[in-house]
Amino acid sequence: MRHFALLPLIWVPLLYSLSVFGAYRGLRVISIPSYAWKVIKAMAISLAVLLGMLFLLKMTFVSRQVILTFAVMNLVMLVAVRAGLIWWYFRHSVQRGENCLKVLIIGIGGRAQRLTEMLDRHTEWGIDIIGYLDTDPDHVGKEIMGSKVLGTVAQVGDVLNGQVIDEVILAVPRSRLSHMEEIVNACEEQGVRFRFMADVFDLEVARTRLVELDGIPLLTFDPVAQNEGMLLAKRFMDLLLVLAAMPVVAPVMGLVALAIKLDDGGPVFFKQERVGLRKRLFPMYKFRSMVVDAEAKLKEIEHLNEAEGPIFKIEKDPRITRVGHFIRKTSLDELPQLLNVLRGHMSLVGPRPMSQRDVGLFERGIQRKRFSVKPGLTCLWAIKGRSRLTFEQWLVLDLQYIDEWSLWLDLKILLLTVPVVLKGSGSM
Repeated sequence: MRHFALLPLIWVPLLYSLSVFGAYRGLRVISIPSYAWKVIKAMAISLAVLLGMLFLLKMTFVSRQVILTFAVMNLVMLVAVRAGLIWWYFRHSVQRGENCLKVLIIGIGGRAQRLTEMLDRHTEWGIDIIGYLDTDPDHVGKEIMGSKVLGTVAQVGDVLNGQVIDEVILAVPRSRLSHMEEIVNACEEQGVRFRFMADVFDLEVARTRLVELDGIPLLTFDPVAQNEGMLLAKRFMDLLLVLAAMPVVAPVMGLVALAIKLDDGGPVFFKQERVGLRKRLFPMYKFRSMVVDAEAKLKEIEHLNEAEGPIFKIEKDPRITRVGHFIRKTSLDELPQLLNVLRGHMSLVGPRPMSQRDVGLFERGIQRKRFSVKPGLTCLWAIKGRSRLTFEQWLVLDLQYIDEWSLWLDLKILLLTVPVVLKGSGSM
């Protein structure tokens, strides 16, 4: 049992070494042998650190055989989980047409075509080229290697706004980089990752990293500084907390469903298409708190809107039912969204998912940066005033969360949300 005290001494340097060697890179561009070699190097460094500390501290009770056995088992498990479960699932989902990365390429010349050929060779990466942009308006509408020129570079903001795009790749010579600042700003505003086919590495821009794909260097501008390993930890935390809460939450959901049914006999759940990560639509579930035809009646009372910006809220909404007043005040109407968390559409913490109607009323590109992270049940706005906040204040807090995100911030928000919900503060 005393060997368990040594776990932090090997896991801390192991996790750090895995991060340094790039073991947490995306599944699209890393093979199993490459990943295994990174794990072996990280494990070797971790063992060296541990054995060095044991020597300096003269901890003679430690069995070297136990340490070596643990290291080998840990290495096998890391590679087996990656290859046998995560990597296998990813590859099969790509084959089914899921998890595809939507890419927009800037340029149609030789560099852009070379990039397209390389991506076409690696169909296992699941990358879908949705089109191109070019500086010459005469090229708009033409088909280049199977994809169309969607517009000019000057229209990059409109194209990003109207399309589902995960990444933009600039593939033009340095002599034609006059539009680069405009493209980077448009990507930053709307939370879209930007990559640059670069042979110049002295650019000093925040949140950048160089990635090499099959010999082609890509300078990446991430709109959100998020470590993939930490995102995976966030997902595990979501699943763990939701599953742990289900024995308590499930009976409560059953009682709420019964109350709604007895109130007016209508459907228990309200489902609406919401805009999620990277502008993907997903069905968001809530307990129905309004009359059955509430969406149809929205136009009749839209002039009574008391909220600023592209959201609709009035304190005494005539569409809310008797049970609806109670479950909205106590936030019980949000409980079905735990199913969205389990399905991966949402996280426990993140910007609130907005309807297509509200998103269509956005006035500035920066408002779409919220789509660079998963939407959530609660966020900074929930502990800073909820419905009492203006839309601009709400947006500032969402952008602050995106820029400052960490697992500790998520835990802090979750803990502070509990008393706010119990008091019903700021609910409408």
